[in-house]
Amino acid sequence: MMPKSLLSWNKRVSAVYAFGMWTLIGSYALLKYTGRIEDTPVRKEEEEEVVQEQEDPNQVVLQTTHTKTLMVYKKDFVPYTSRISKFISSFSGDPGTGGSDK
Repeated sequence: MMPKSLLSWNKRVSAVYAFGMWTLIGSYALLKYTGRIEDTPVRKEEEEEVVQEQEDPNQVVLQTTHTKTLMVYKKDFVPYTSRISKFISSFSGDPGTGGSDK
């Protein structure tokens, strides 16, 4: 395309974009002014509730409006990250890792 042609297309696209944006802003202002659009109150994070059951202290229930999740924590559970970290550090031969019995 020629530079003159590119400039004319740029002007046309800019005009269409400006028309669309002003239409959008004008429509929003009109609907807001006439009261057809009302501000909805912002909902807090009240949907999610953590309920501790008294029967078993290792169970936690996470309840939302659509789901109910029961999480059971094991007694003396070692996280997987700690297990992997100890396993990898056992190869380094640092003192206290069980490399030798001196």
